[in-house]
Amino acid sequence: MINNICYKHFVHPFFFFVSSLIVLLVLFTTTSAIVTSKLSDKCIDKERDALLHFKSYIHHDPKGLLSTWMTEGEEATNDCCQWVGVECNKHARVVSIYLSEGDLVGKLSPSLLSLSYLNDLELSENYFHGFIPTFINGSMTRLKHLDLSYNSFHGSIPKFIGSMTRLKHLDLGDNNFTGTIPPVLGNLTNLEELSLGNLKRCTVENLDWLSQLSHIESLDMYGISLASVDNWVNMILSFKNLSYLNFGECGLSQVMHPYSYPSFNSSSSIVVLFLENNNLNTSMYHWLFPLTSNALELLFLSANNLDWIPKYLGNLCSLKFLYFNDNLMPLKLSDLLNNLSGCTSHTLKFLYASSSRLIGSLSDDIHKFSSLSILDLSNNQLDWTISEKVWKLPELRLLDVSNNSLEQVPSEAQMPNISSVENINWSSCKLGPHFPKWIQALKNLSSINLAHNKVSDAIPEEFWSMWPSQLRYLNLSSNNITGIITNLSSNFDDPGLQFTLIDLSSNNFYGPIPGVPFNLIALDLSRNKFSGEISFLCQIYDGFITLINLSHNSFTGQIPDCLYHFTTLEFLNLGHNSFSGRVPASIQHLINLKVLNLYNNSLSGELTSSLQNCTDLKFLELGANNFSGYVPVWIGEKLSRLHALSLTSNKLFGTIPIQLCELVHLRILDLSMNNLNGTIPTCLSNLMSMNNLNGTMSNYSLEPYVHNFELPLLFPSIFPLVDYVDHAMIKWQGHLHEFSKTLGLLTIIDLSRNNLTGKIPQELTNLSKLIALDLSMNALHGEIPLNIGEMKELQILDLSRNNLSGVIPSSMSKISFLNYLDVSYNNLSGKIPSGTQLQTFDPSMYIGNERLCGLPLSKHCPGDKEKEATLAIGEGETEDDIQMWFYIGGAIGFSIGFWMVCIALLVYRRGRHTFFHFLDHLENWVYVKVMILIAKSQRVASP
Repeated sequence: MINNICYKHFVHPFFFFVSSLIVLLVLFTTTSAIVTSKLSDKCIDKERDALLHFKSYIHHDPKGLLSTWMTEGEEATNDCCQWVGVECNKHARVVSIYLSEGDLVGKLSPSLLSLSYLNDLELSENYFHGFIPTFINGSMTRLKHLDLSYNSFHGSIPKFIGSMTRLKHLDLGDNNFTGTIPPVLGNLTNLEELSLGNLKRCTVENLDWLSQLSHIESLDMYGISLASVDNWVNMILSFKNLSYLNFGECGLSQVMHPYSYPSFNSSSSIVVLFLENNNLNTSMYHWLFPLTSNALELLFLSANNLDWIPKYLGNLCSLKFLYFNDNLMPLKLSDLLNNLSGCTSHTLKFLYASSSRLIGSLSDDIHKFSSLSILDLSNNQLDWTISEKVWKLPELRLLDVSNNSLEQVPSEAQMPNISSVENINWSSCKLGPHFPKWIQALKNLSSINLAHNKVSDAIPEEFWSMWPSQLRYLNLSSNNITGIITNLSSNFDDPGLQFTLIDLSSNNFYGPIPGVPFNLIALDLSRNKFSGEISFLCQIYDGFITLINLSHNSFTGQIPDCLYHFTTLEFLNLGHNSFSGRVPASIQHLINLKVLNLYNNSLSGELTSSLQNCTDLKFLELGANNFSGYVPVWIGEKLSRLHALSLTSNKLFGTIPIQLCELVHLRILDLSMNNLNGTIPTCLSNLMSMNNLNGTMSNYSLEPYVHNFELPLLFPSIFPLVDYVDHAMIKWQGHLHEFSKTLGLLTIIDLSRNNLTGKIPQELTNLSKLIALDLSMNALHGEIPLNIGEMKELQILDLSRNNLSGVIPSSMSKISFLNYLDVSYNNLSGKIPSGTQLQTFDPSMYIGNERLCGLPLSKHCPGDKEKEATLAIGEGETEDDIQMWFYIGGAIGFSIGFWMVCIALLVYRRGRHTFFHFLDHLENWVYVKVMILIAKSQRVASP
């Protein structure tokens, strides 16, 4: 009893005390651990310094990806684990670096040696160059993920990569490597993904090393020649986990024995198979068969020479994507559909067969493809019509039959009441001359392309309200459609739509524009008859707009000062209208602008300094306006990327600023028809891009800005994005011409119709690839540079109406491409040099030079008296004619003399004996002289 009481009053309190002590100890330990963890959370100094050293090797960081990599400043932190692109483990050791798509320019720093815990290094889609440094060897063996793709590394692929045996993902594709793919890559037995795609300057001796990669799931060797690799199909079949294989552009048509039939059944696990651009013909189908199974979902057979398709492809019950485009052999569309009509017809979602010389028509067989979502038959030779059953396919979303010869268009009666089709491309299909009203039966449309169809009809007024708030793409360009625009925004203004493209260019639309969608990324209304002001541009405010082209219309008023909305705008063309006033100051916000064309308006004032913020400008066309003031110095200082600068036909005065010589990319300089004075800067010879005949401008691909969402899979087909082509008015052979697609091939300096004085700089002749030089109608004096013949690519040279003196340099006759020359109305003297070109020009190109003589002028030069005397021999005879008759006469005289001698010898017996006696005597004399000479030489040679 006492024991029990003691137990209750002593043991329990003791137990409680001990328990409490243990709990406190645990809490203390945990708290200490947490505190210790917090105190040691920052990355170690050695690794932080290594990352900063890595940053020091980066020369350019346009996206500010490494802006947080610093230790000084208000927002700086010593903890590199907090830097963008850096990830640490729980011990604060750097384990991952993710810097992809940063456009970083530089080399790899050897400081990565210090990052011994690094598991992932992701540097793809940058501009790293140089060699992959050898410091990686032995120091980064923990790497599991190495991605250096889409950079500019060169040299050979380092063999030490084979020592990184923990690697599971290796991507070296899209670099400039050369040499042989090192077989030591076979040591990476843990590899699951290997990408060597687009290393076209690399070779492989064999693929034996590949057989060691038993865990491989994805293999990309696009562009590497496998022409000498036999039995590669058997090797691929040995990989039981392989689901992705890209052997595009690998020269597979040259492989002698791609496959040997094994004694066992091999089943392919490939889900995605790329075999495009291999010049394959139908003989490939015997080895393609073992690579296909019901696991296959995507098959690329594009860009080959296939003229049929085997029925076994129609029995692939999982095939969803088939790319059969760009095949070069004719094939009936009905045969293609018939051979795919097995279980494939129930699973196939995308069929791309564009540019494959398909013939025939789209028959009723199409109804079997109940799962088809995209059908692309563009750029073929289809004729007649499209089966009405295509509109009844329950899953069809996109139909592209553009660039075919469809002679019969659908009728409204053929169209179903309900169709799932959302995107239709019927461009270049000869739909005209009537507007296709049947299209209005497709109530679910979000994309319409009817461009280039020779439609010369009025557009139905109800067209603009048929698809309320659901259209994303509308292209009616290059027709002859008439009518007014009611309100473009009614069909487009869906807040859920992230982008909208409208192209109504090259038609006869007229009237004002009442409204446009707010979420435009491209608006092209050029070459119509639209009028009124363009305040509707202020309705665009969503920040995606990339292109605005309103040129060749009748718009009036001022350019609205709301351009601050357009920070993503790259192309602005308002040329050939009637805009007035000044260029708005808000143009300074167009920081991504590449092209600005305001040609042929009535804009006035000085050239706004706001333009100097548009540092990405490549094409600046401000000609044919009323701009005044000096040519701004900041053009040369700030717009360093300019390829073309045209300020022609304005009211500019002052001298040509030497800062323009800093525009090293400039290929077109047109300052003509102003009031410029002073001399021509000698430093224009620094414009060395004029020594390059390769077009570097004129054509641009429109790449819309899209943010915070993923582009849908159909984007390339739904939106065949409009390429922007520069247009410029250039004086060519004395007349204005509009250049577009060939503009990028021109190299031009036009300073004509100013008040320039001084001499033509000798330095200009250094521009050896200049095509056109026009200095006419100035007050230049002195001589034409003697070595002007070094400008051998000149096609146009206009020096007319100046005060030039001296002779026409003889070197000018070397300019073999010269097809327009005008030196009229100067003070030139002397004889026009003889050459292949200079005598062919019209005499009017030389008139106004009283002391100039020689052909093609009628005035003879002093010293041509001999020529005049020769001409007196025969009326109209030239020196060349007389020389020709001299040779003809000589030949006739020789023939007559020869036959007279022969006839005389035959008829006159005594003379014949005398002649042959003389020949015998001559023969004996020659023989004796030769023998004496031989005897003397033998005596001299004997000892």
